Amino acid sequence: MEAPKFVLFSLLLLMASTTTSYAQLTRGFYQHICPNVEQLVRSAVTHKFQQTFVTAPATLRLFFHDCFVRGCDASILIASPNNKAEKDHPDDISLAGDGFDTVVKAKAAVDGDPGCRNKVSCADILALATRDVINLAGGPFYNVELGRRDGRVSTIASVQRHLPHPEFNLDQLNSMFSSNGLSQTDMIALSGAHTIGFSHCNRFSKRIYSFNPRSRIDPTLNLQYAFQLRQMCPIKVDPRIAINMDPVTPQKFDNQYFKNLQKGMGLFTSDQVLFTDARSKAVVNLFASNEGAFQNAFVDAITKLGRVGVKTGNQGEIRFDCTRPN
Repeated sequence: MEAPKFVLFSLLLLMASTTTSYAQLTRGFYQHICPNVEQLVRSAVTHKFQQTFVTAPATLRLFFHDCFVRGCDASILIASPNNKAEKDHPDDISLAGDGFDTVVKAKAAVDGDPGCRNKVSCADILALATRDVINLAGGPFYNVELGRRDGRVSTIASVQRHLPHPEFNLDQLNSMFSSNGLSQTDMIALSGAHTIGFSHCNRFSKRIYSFNPRSRIDPTLNLQYAFQLRQMCPIKVDPRIAINMDPVTPQKFDNQYFKNLQKGMGLFTSDQVLFTDARSKAVVNLFASNEGAFQNAFVDAITKLGRVGVKTGNQGEIRFDCTRPN
């Protein structure tokens, strides 16, 4: 009779260990520490957003890259004097400066309140700023769980094999997202963030010029769209040229991304495969036809994303300067 009790106890321990990482994240974490933190961040983010729309996709991508590498601990923000930090990795080098600047400005706004100075983590500020840019771009407003602490470590080596690549197939995408506690539906919903994203030509040029020996253009790519991409991205192209991931409504957080996939207008292989693979096609069709379903799934997924590998309690620190450990 003792065996079942032991098994039950073991299961309870396992459940506890899987939830501990975000057990201390709560919506009202700063209620008695810095009660107006959300308003302070929102004001700074709104001002930055009004200066340039790039603020939105840049901040959202920054949050994703931060959480997937060492957990949501703002380690992506740390600068290195010898270019050996996460942000210096080839997969991160294209992160737009407006995302970093958004967090720096929001941090300054929070610390400008004497009662809040050095009491709010850069990781939480990034999470709040991400919610705000999504909402400012027309997406949903959602409650953000708070209580993250900032990491002290940021290395270029830690980025390797932690971020999805444009050529990934569904199995590779599912494997990477699953390792972070995210389901296939979460992955598809988060991919919808490409509705306001942008990319550089070298990230997809193979699809329009040299897909394989029999077909220069990827056959899953809409031919007219492929020719449009060729016009914007000639073979000898300036690598700084940025292309909207969603050519229809690039400055609106909506479900157009999924409608584009139905037409063969996914910019990356990893985008289009969500529609061409029968295992994920139904969810793409659902999100394309029902924006509310997409938004609900996105909120659920980005909330889960915000829990990945977080540091809480006595772990990490509250960075005085988001670009360096204390």
